[in-house]
Amino acid sequence: MAELLRYDVLIVGAGHGGAQAAIALRQAKFAGTVAVVGDEPELPYERPPLSKDYLSGDKSFVRLLIRPAAFWAERDVTMRLGKRVAAVDPDGHAVTLEDGTRLGYGALIWATGGAPRRLVCSGHDLVGVHTVRTRADVDRMIAELPGVTRVVVIGGGYIGLEAAAVLTKLGKPVIVVEAQDRVLARVAGEPLSRFYEAEHRAHGVEIRLNATVECIEERDGRATGVRLANGEFLPAEMVVVGIGIVPAVAPLLAAGAVGCNGVAVDARCRSNLPDIFAIGDCAAHANDFAEGATIRLESVQNANDQANVVARELTGTGADYHAVPWFWSNQYDLRLQTVGLSTGYDATVLRGDPATRSFSLIYLRGGRVIALDCVNAVKDYAQGKALVVGGRVVDPAVLADTAVPLKEPVIRT
Repeated sequence: MAELLRYDVLIVGAGHGGAQAAIALRQAKFAGTVAVVGDEPELPYERPPLSKDYLSGDKSFVRLLIRPAAFWAERDVTMRLGKRVAAVDPDGHAVTLEDGTRLGYGALIWATGGAPRRLVCSGHDLVGVHTVRTRADVDRMIAELPGVTRVVVIGGGYIGLEAAAVLTKLGKPVIVVEAQDRVLARVAGEPLSRFYEAEHRAHGVEIRLNATVECIEERDGRATGVRLANGEFLPAEMVVVGIGIVPAVAPLLAAGAVGCNGVAVDARCRSNLPDIFAIGDCAAHANDFAEGATIRLESVQNANDQANVVARELTGTGADYHAVPWFWSNQYDLRLQTVGLSTGYDATVLRGDPATRSFSLIYLRGGRVIALDCVNAVKDYAQGKALVVGGRVVDPAVLADTAVPLKEPVIRT
């Protein structure tokens, strides 16, 4: 049997959640040994800029690093990069890497995020078909761009739209293909969807709605375009697929962890397996801002907050996870900031005029404010957070009145 290297805390995943877990442990004066296992060769880095500033060339990779190499060395955090966990032994408190190395742990923090969901049609693995999840993904795109004259983006969510905006800025004609009847259909109300559709079209992006992909066609192993189910052919040398992620939890599930779409955790991010925690994109948890429903949150905020919860639990100052979700997206000169979860809303209030390119869409459920989407409206975002946290009931006419700051609403109950 391979030699067993042991750490007091072993963190699997070197993304936002894994990095923050290590940082928070040291900030809390945790004196034990800490190691981070990451399947990429790079030190932990910010992922949201990949589809924006990094793809556009506005930011170098060094500027994406969460902390420089010296930071981890100074805090005695061991980085085991370019390694992937193949199996977890919860009884033996150990993991086995794909190269056969065994690492023991006192506590295991699973922060692996997820892998891009792939198309299942023919041609999904051709040269020229890309996802946007890692630095290597985007580096491949950048390397191919000089030979690209047309791009098809499959998926009208945030990743797809952000990539479309950047590629358009780089001078590439782009067509976005979305299976539903509007972009952002899974995460936003119709007014916001229609606003972004109009913005992208104004920048030259074509959008196909209610469109499904039949296959990706090829010549000599390279993508030449996308064939839709209705027979239409969209020529393209580059195809970008942004249709969500699959949580990377197979080794934990195989070891007996409860879960399906992610690993189920409690309010302290504990799985059912002893001394094993899960955080970030791969952690399925009951969320107070989703009426207690079990969800996964794919956001930097959630990964960082759950990392802090685990660090507190391991250093004796435990507290339940309770953080209002927030997200952001940059497209063209538009800054979208979201607070709360709009899932299950039964009414919306439009605050401001989308024609001015500065407005907010406020979501209500049972009369209570549950979320805001704020486009170039920083004050609404900052002030509206308290309404979401408090679940406040506010007269919709007051919410719609831009002359009334959201921090001073006329509360009905």
